[in-house]
Amino acid sequence: MRIGLNSKLKLYGFNNLTKTLSFNIYDICYAKSEREQRDYIKYIDEQYNSDRLTKILCDVTEMIGAHVLNISKQDYEPQGASATLLVSEDHLDAEDIDESCNMRIVPAEKQSIAGHLDKSHLTVHTYPEFHPDNEITTFRVDIDVATCGKITPLKSLDYLIGSFDSDIITIDYRVRGFTRDEHGKKLFIDHDITSIQDYIAKDTLERYDAVDVNVYQSNIFHTKMMIKEIFLQNYLFNTDTYELAPKTRLAINDSLRREMIEIFSGMNIY
Repeated sequence: MRIGLNSKLKLYGFNNLTKTLSFNIYDICYAKSEREQRDYIKYIDEQYNSDRLTKILCDVTEMIGAHVLNISKQDYEPQGASATLLVSEDHLDAEDIDESCNMRIVPAEKQSIAGHLDKSHLTVHTYPEFHPDNEITTFRVDIDVATCGKITPLKSLDYLIGSFDSDIITIDYRVRGFTRDEHGKKLFIDHDITSIQDYIAKDTLERYDAVDVNVYQSNIFHTKMMIKEIFLQNYLFNTDTYELAPKTRLAINDSLRREMIEIFSGMNIY
């Protein structure tokens, strides 16, 4: 049974439906030499370090109406970063929170606290990547927002897309479990949804080609998006468009588009 978005049904006990939103976001860049590629990876790694990722996740937490209980973050060598937040639907008083939780205050000596983040949590990992035989570099961000109760991660879609230079986006949304109304009837979803695109702003969607693959009977929703227009200057690292011959610009543009199409389709085409 589905519940309308604005319906107010009385539930029996806690709403234990689990809603999970998973992102793969790709940023593509042209860097001709291996040195330029390494410089780009260093630049993007500094731009999206664990502090900035944590700030993004904290903003998402406030946006969906949750409260931060615990933060764990880490920068990696040679590149990449991660952040994990444990969140609760309702505000908890300090005396009700487990002593292992840091309430947004990251201790100097970092502790491993990711083992019990199986309900309401947010995670982000970054994966900068390049190959010396390929002049195209990629920066991938993986984000998971999992909530239980009344809060929904769908409210954060536009903010997350706008927080990164998003050229290709893969989004999965799934509702798991069930709750019951006051008469004991099972409820397998508590809001209306036909497509993830319903929760993305129109002006954002207009910039992308989007495809849906949904399994409605299982409450599984999948959307892939690829940027429509390539403005070449936005994809050049330490190079100005006017320094390049027209044929070179066209060749770079074609290389960028081919890379995007292969990532979007999930297969080697060219």
